[in-house]
Amino acid sequence: MTTRIETPRLIMREFTLEDVEAVFEFGTHAEVSRYTGDAGDMTTLADAEQVIRDVWLAEYQQYGYARYALVHKADNRVIGFCGLKYMPQFNAPDIGYRMLPEYWGQGIGLEAVAATLTYAKNQLGINHIVGEVVTENHASSKILMRLGFKHTEQYEKLGFTINRYDYKTQ
Repeated sequence: MTTRIETPRLIMREFTLEDVEAVFEFGTHAEVSRYTGDAGDMTTLADAEQVIRDVWLAEYQQYGYARYALVHKADNRVIGFCGLKYMPQFNAPDIGYRMLPEYWGQGIGLEAVAATLTYAKNQLGINHIVGEVVTENHASSKILMRLGFKHTEQYEKLGFTINRYDYKTQ
């Protein structure tokens, strides 16, 4: 397991196949996937394993980054993910984050995203990041705006109205 980022409350590390049950737990939780566009796609442990193997592990190899497991230090539990995903249509990575509802409202999302932005700039040399947020997901929009993302456009995607935010470090 490769730790990429550490914050006061989190270890952010690469996913492994040993995380399949945790990925299944947050990946099938209705509230967690409510605004994601992929709600209902994961229905079995095999689906969770496929996401780890064919998406995240492949992206670590191809791009040097992907979504990272969020390990809550206090209980040593994988509670979700935060990280980047290269989006060819933007020629930039997208920031994404999800976590189990019992960890919402504690500033953990803000902490994870802020640390990811610092890591992206300082370790990966990335200076442009996109965030796509469903308009009803006010908490995620607040996180991005608080960290310096600028709202750049609004469009329809996967049956949702999406707000696009851009973050540039230069």
